[in-house]
Amino acid sequence: MSTAAFRTVFGSFDDYRKGSIEIIQGEARHYAFSNIFEVARQSAPYEKVVVGLNLGYVIETLRAEGQSPWYTCAHDEFAISVDGDVRVDFLKLDEPLVDGEGTCLAGEQPKGRPMGYVLLKRGHQCLLPAGCAYRFESACPSVVLLQTIQGPLSVEKWADICLK
Repeated sequence: MSTAAFRTVFGSFDDYRKGSIEIIQGEARHYAFSNIFEVARQSAPYEKVVVGLNLGYVIETLRAEGQSPWYTCAHDEFAISVDGDVRVDFLKLDEPLVDGEGTCLAGEQPKGRPMGYVLLKRGHQCLLPAGCAYRFESACPSVVLLQTIQGPLSVEKWADICLK
């Protein structure tokens, strides 16, 4: 019995290799394959680009660079830094700002009390709780994956990131 050796290679904003998929059955146009680092490199800071979609749930790639606007959501969201250091500041809102699905802008300075912050380093994750406002900040270009429900700020660029 032979044992195959596998080597895990981690990409980064500055150093990644675009992968591929091998189609076993069907046509390539029925599959999406994107490299989150490539998507982030081609995106504006804090543009919420959908890289995974399952019914209404999405995985979005964000290019974290500088300070984001304040965001809020009526449901919990989940963020993970896959490259770089990203600070996430939280405010407990005086009143909820949205009742729909997906991330929304919370305004220039939402009314609420500071809840503190989390410093995400590569591989760290945090919960973005419902009913709070949050913003990201990163001194260098970084990459964040956000799990949420598709909403008004979700951007679909399938023609740019899918195999044809």
